[in-house]
Amino acid sequence: MMNTQLFKPALLSMAISSAIFSGHSMAQQAVIDGEQVEVIAVKGIRGSLIRSQAEKMDSSSITESISAEDIGKLPDSSIAESLSRLPGLAGERVGGRTSGISVRGFKEDFTGTSLNGRELIGIGDNRGVEYDLYPSEIMTGATIYKTSDATLMVQGIGGTVDLKTARPLQAKETLTLNGSYESGSQGSDNPEFDAKGKRFALSFVEKFADDTIGLAVAAATTESPNNQRKYGVWGYSTNDAGQVLPSGLDIQSISTKLERDTISAVLQYQPNDKINFVFDALKIDYADSGVLRGFIEPFSSANVTGSGTTAKGTQINANPVLRTDPLQKDGDLEAFGLNIEYQLNDDWQVMLDVANSQSSKRDLRGESYAGLARSGALTNAQLGSREFQMSQNGVFFTGLTGLGAFADPNALQLTGPQVWGGSLASLASQFQTNVLQASGTPYSFLNAQDGFMNYADFSEELTTARLEFQGNIELGVFTKFTAGVNYSDRFKDKINKGFFATSTAYPFSTAIPEKYRLGLADLSWAGLGQVVAYDGFAPYFDGTYKLNDAGLLEPDRLGDTYDVNEEVTTLYVKADFDTELSGLPVLGNIGLQYVDTDQTSSGFIGVVGPNFKVCDDDNNNQTDARCLVESGASYSHVLPSLNVSVEVLDNTFVRAAANKTISRARIDQMKASGFVKFDQNIDLITIPNSQAAVQTYGSPWSKFAGNPELRPLESNNFDLSFEKYFETEGYISLAVFYKDLVNWTRDGNALIDFTNDPGNGGANYYIPNFHNRVIDTAGNYGPLDRPYNVGDIATPPNYGFSSFFEDGLTGKVKGTELTTNLPLSVVHDMLEGFGVAASATLIDAKLQDGAAIPGQSDKVYSLTAYYERNGFEVRLAGTDRSDFLTYQRGGSNKIETANRKGVRLLDAQISYDFAESDIDYLKGLRVSLQGSNLTDVDEETVDANGIVTLRRQFGPTYMLNFNYSFY
Repeated sequence: MMNTQLFKPALLSMAISSAIFSGHSMAQQAVIDGEQVEVIAVKGIRGSLIRSQAEKMDSSSITESISAEDIGKLPDSSIAESLSRLPGLAGERVGGRTSGISVRGFKEDFTGTSLNGRELIGIGDNRGVEYDLYPSEIMTGATIYKTSDATLMVQGIGGTVDLKTARPLQAKETLTLNGSYESGSQGSDNPEFDAKGKRFALSFVEKFADDTIGLAVAAATTESPNNQRKYGVWGYSTNDAGQVLPSGLDIQSISTKLERDTISAVLQYQPNDKINFVFDALKIDYADSGVLRGFIEPFSSANVTGSGTTAKGTQINANPVLRTDPLQKDGDLEAFGLNIEYQLNDDWQVMLDVANSQSSKRDLRGESYAGLARSGALTNAQLGSREFQMSQNGVFFTGLTGLGAFADPNALQLTGPQVWGGSLASLASQFQTNVLQASGTPYSFLNAQDGFMNYADFSEELTTARLEFQGNIELGVFTKFTAGVNYSDRFKDKINKGFFATSTAYPFSTAIPEKYRLGLADLSWAGLGQVVAYDGFAPYFDGTYKLNDAGLLEPDRLGDTYDVNEEVTTLYVKADFDTELSGLPVLGNIGLQYVDTDQTSSGFIGVVGPNFKVCDDDNNNQTDARCLVESGASYSHVLPSLNVSVEVLDNTFVRAAANKTISRARIDQMKASGFVKFDQNIDLITIPNSQAAVQTYGSPWSKFAGNPELRPLESNNFDLSFEKYFETEGYISLAVFYKDLVNWTRDGNALIDFTNDPGNGGANYYIPNFHNRVIDTAGNYGPLDRPYNVGDIATPPNYGFSSFFEDGLTGKVKGTELTTNLPLSVVHDMLEGFGVAASATLIDAKLQDGAAIPGQSDKVYSLTAYYERNGFEVRLAGTDRSDFLTYQRGGSNKIETANRKGVRLLDAQISYDFAESDIDYLKGLRVSLQGSNLTDVDEETVDANGIVTLRRQFGPTYMLNFNYSFY
């Protein structure tokens, strides 16, 4: 069979081998085909490009890859940073760190992620893996499969990311120590935190018993600071003069510290050529804790001038809430796997792989409120004011009046300044008092919320088992046959909890206790001056706050507590072929998967009962059995796949692929749980009782529920790639892809009768004296300005909207990827060592209902320029990503969508490898200085009008790294 090459495969293999195993750049001698040649061993970025290119060139699928030389080299504290620069991939920052990865416009929830071929679980709300959880020091590489084949058990519509750890018998023996010092350019605005961090890692590979036993161990510990300046609003509204003003403010200085301890171990035993045992173990413990400190409050204004977003004026009757939110996120992940390969004979082998992984996390956020006085204690004349200026970028304050108490711990009160206690209605008797507000009415439950403890517990377990037979065959064009079965059992749950906090001083308030005080926090960057910094956990722990279980008071919290179970059995076959077509080498594979699924979910329908409590009709503080729900579905899929690679010219390939892939629905969408809510707004309660009126004006009623019967998202995919290789580290490729989305989850909405809900056995949610309202002020109410007298009873309409998830949405995705790795020595010998790696991804995606695909940017560009020679290396890496839709944690710990603005990031690194030093003990040393986010780009979320509703400012981060290999 014809297989001519411009540069010989043997030479390429030698270069790859040198790049992998060489510890320095000395020339080596080799004999190839009886001819002595000189091979220059390369490392650094050039070595990693050679390895990545060789894997891409040798694959019949369309892939990208990174090697150990990439991971950890350009301020990559986790593998997420490295992945984000690959063609077709885009990173998403969460809290200043790249955590999420989109592949071809599909967020990580729609991308399969595996570790050494096994499905990898995360620690969040859904299936998507938080890639920043994995330190770079434990990884040896990653392969991204943009097209699938039948043996790829972990798939997604976007593709598959397979992370890799060492195989010790195939690796070079080494003992390496890493150390890093990290510094954030944006110092902490909170007095109890700083901007300094550190990382240490120790890794080794050893072989024993005549190289039949291998052990690879990597241990890493990290302390990484994160300081943010968060600007946010509740939303915007336009007044009668056409001026755009915020509905409420949400401005904080945030400081956190990530503490992560990781150990990875791989034990390999291969006593002979017939059998190979590999045992993998991974354990990660982490905590990401800190504080969020700033103002959150309604916004009222007067004396406003300007128009649109150029308005400026005065915020009057300012009664700010100083929120001190202690943040504590703790979690762990463990994964264990055993892989056994046995060679049955010269042609056939069998493989058995079993694995178990488990994760757990508690995401806790306290809220402690402070202000001028308890809500209702002051008249408008005793409140303050602020001067402000609006723009497309939000609101900025230019002056403060009457708010000096926020910098005085002796004057600032530990209390709730705003009327936020509406959810305590069922506990009204607990807060009855004869003490009067400034208005002359007694304090009530409406004034009783002084804080909130908000937390969610997550746990997940995945068990997999795989049996596979593979053999060489001679059947026409087919050369290899693979068949197997894979079984997986997944369990994931979420418990959404919370507690309302009321000071034991209620209905009075006290100054911030001296034992709580930490100093002052800086909000002057937002024009809000200095504020008192105190320990927000302290009043919870010392008994200053009395707590009430929010799960019995808020239906949406119980309605977000659930578990999901999935059992999936996959049967698969694949045949590899190798032939010629018109004298051109053709290879590839054709295969089929049959996937059988059984899924169930249990949870609760959160409903307020006659006693005004949620699912606790008998007042025993236990959830009623009537609220428990469970459902599920069983179904199957047939997933064909075809990959073809044709070498049309020397080192020039055309690859084509066609396959069907699925991504299972988001876990939070598959939950059986749901809830019914009621808005106490009098203008909604007085809407007429008719379907037509509700469809026109809305309703105080709303219902939301998940759907445990959701089918996976499904896509028919077609790919075509042209690749030209002209050097061991140089190529250019053009790829086009098309995805026909034949099933996507959509938001359903239906008008229902809330006194006779057909989706819940005809349940009647209406409660007299709770859902109606006795008019206390005569006037016209509602959208029709209906007149009411004092004492009249306003009764809500029976109708409202029920929201849910359903199958059936379709869409199209078209994309183009252009990639090049170009060593500039091909231009001129004087440019030896210089090179660029660049890519551009352009995507046109549209769902049937006009919605955006989460994670999809229309344009993603990446450019890395480097110089590497004689141990010296400089790299600049830039990424440019356009706007995209994403998810974020919203109110009551639930997931919500957000429109994120595009980002343009620049990272850099300069390093020196002492491999050629004349001093022996320096030969294993490598020193580098790295910087990330050098362009100081903010993370911004915008509304439908393009006005910023949330901005997070992080600033650049710098890291000094030391890497020493003892051998």
